[in-house]
Amino acid sequence: MLLHMTRRAYTIACRVLLLLLVAGLSRNGVSQNNPGWTEPFPPHRIVDNLYYVGSKDLASYLIVTPEGNILINSSLESSVPLIRKSIEQLGFKFSDTKVLLISHAHSDHDAGSATIKELTGAKYLVMDSDVPVVEDGGKSDFAYGKQPGYKPAKVDRVLHDGDIVKLEDMLLVARKTPGHTKGCTTWTMTITEGGHPYDVVIVGSPNVNTGYKLVNNAEYPQIASDYEHTFDTLKSLHCDIFLGAHGAYYGLAEKYARMKQGAPMVFADPEGYKRYVIDREAAFKAELARQQKATAH
Repeated sequence: MLLHMTRRAYTIACRVLLLLLVAGLSRNGVSQNNPGWTEPFPPHRIVDNLYYVGSKDLASYLIVTPEGNILINSSLESSVPLIRKSIEQLGFKFSDTKVLLISHAHSDHDAGSATIKELTGAKYLVMDSDVPVVEDGGKSDFAYGKQPGYKPAKVDRVLHDGDIVKLEDMLLVARKTPGHTKGCTTWTMTITEGGHPYDVVIVGSPNVNTGYKLVNNAEYPQIASDYEHTFDTLKSLHCDIFLGAHGAYYGLAEKYARMKQGAPMVFADPEGYKRYVIDREAAFKAELARQQKATAH
């Protein structure tokens, strides 16, 4: 009888552990289909005072100034130790993070924000239409609100399209590029190295995720027109250095490998930026046409 109860207890314990693991993975938006989200990647300097401190595919960026540092994208809740380690590997202090920004309110880019605020005291600045989502931990997200959420974080400053974020002599412009989320943000800035100014564009996301309704979307009626606005905005930007919310957007791994081999300014890729925007706009238009045709029938 004791042996039977022990086995039963063991089975129950295993099932509980499995459920906890699955819940934790779902809460952070992680799945086994995204190993690059949690795989460490060498932190590195991109240009002058702009550094990469993310994982292999979840991009986080550090901008260093004498008054403290700006961090773009907190990534998953489980990403915070990785980001901290990357910052410290570069010789900077995690506690010097004064401003926290995100590309958009999805858990793979903002779920770690509450923890980073707690650990550093950083001020959290978020685009207007994404504020409700980050402050309720994803519950009001138009596409994923019914999925398990994440730790809510209080926003310290609400941003609007064209707003400037300033720290020391660094000026970042928040460009609202909605569709992927209602407040998806593309960050632009000009950074000078060797006397040459480089226009940097960190693309929020122009992607249409699987399951997104572009037609008759009661939760987001203007989603299609927002995507169209986004592509107009992206096409209007001058880009020297092409970056994005995911490393895959701009070929992070390949460019980093070239950099390690001694190639100069590998992240300067204006033509790659143009190709990326054209490709993503074509994908959006194709999906919109497919959904319009399906709805018509």
